[in-house]
Amino acid sequence: MFTHNVGGTDRLIRVVLGVAALAFFATNAGPHHWWGLIGIVPLATAALGWCPLYALLGISTCPRSAHTGR
Repeated sequence: MFTHNVGGTDRLIRVVLGVAALAFFATNAGPHHWWGLIGIVPLATAALGWCPLYALLGISTCPRSAHTGR
């Protein structure tokens, strides 16, 4: 399917940022609270282990042995 390009530390950072953004969405009622939904993106890329932007730019934070996608 996809070749993994998001490593362990990168995944952890994405989860923390995603949860923080979704918490902003859930706890604020102002006109800009919808921006918190952007937290879905880092959570999805962390769950999949694949980032489309990294793929376009040829970046990978995975260890060499994990590049096979298995």
